Amino acid sequence: MDTFTIKSLADVLSFIGHTLGFWPRESLVCITLVDNHVGATLRVDLPKHGAENSYAQTIAGYLAHDAKAASIVFALYTSLPATPGRARPHAATIAALTGALAERGITIREGLLVGDDAVSQYDGDPEGGPSLPLTSTQSSQINAEFVCRGSTIAPTNRITLPASTKETQTADAVESCVESMQSLNSRDAIDRARTLWTEMLESISFPADEQIVSLIAGLQFPTIRDQLMADIPGIDEPMDRVLLAQTDSKPHWSRVEWAEQLLLHAYTYSNTQHAAPILTAMDFINWWEGRGSKAHQLLQLVFEAGRTCVNANRK
Repeated sequence: MDTFTIKSLADVLSFIGHTLGFWPRESLVCITLVDNHVGATLRVDLPKHGAENSYAQTIAGYLAHDAKAASIVFALYTSLPATPGRARPHAATIAALTGALAERGITIREGLLVGDDAVSQYDGDPEGGPSLPLTSTQSSQINAEFVCRGSTIAPTNRITLPASTKETQTADAVESCVESMQSLNSRDAIDRARTLWTEMLESISFPADEQIVSLIAGLQFPTIRDQLMADIPGIDEPMDRVLLAQTDSKPHWSRVEWAEQLLLHAYTYSNTQHAAPILTAMDFINWWEGRGSKAHQLLQLVFEAGRTCVNANRK
């Protein structure tokens, strides 16, 4: 894993933004720490009034899964202003979380309050305490390092998929390719699909239309789809361990990112009937990358595409 040195509030916010892939809104973000090394990062929507205790217990339970975690840093993102002489925004939530973490032997090392324009220490003086404009994240060292690696921070966590540009043109071609693959024995079909997928992953340019059609067709078979997904990280370990992110080896992240671009490209060629397997593969990638919010949205899109396909076949 790459090593980053976090020295400032701007570095912390940049790290959170690039790790999540988007800028949080009305959220609590917690980062576990082990001997000054970053562990897991968790983002959850802020709770409704009256649900603070159950919310805190749930969050603490999640963070305790990092068995080595001794402390955490949290960042509370909210548009609620910090007013001098009054309790900090969502004070009941942080108080409940402090107690829930203490029950599990975890302390809070630092807390940040992130408003619409500035960040400050959560327990600092709203009027005289030090604060930093959010624009400072753009010039932080951590932000520069992530940007050099091709990372970006989206303004929200909402997924916006491009519209299909070839839906009516490729549907019949995909079906024809599916029929052709059905005539092969399963081993030959898998080998042929893997060879094509490997060529795509090792290329530096998008494939030809007929290759995209073949990829979409191969993904329609669950056995082939699972194998192609397991091939994405470039790890030579059993398929089930790769899919469940239980490998001993590290993924080749540049390869994973390129795979997501290829799948998104394939999605623009697919129709609704063929989209679900592509979205499933993209869902896995976001889950591997720890982007739970986007993974959840993609899973909902998979279900939606699947229902649409079932309803169309019933007509």
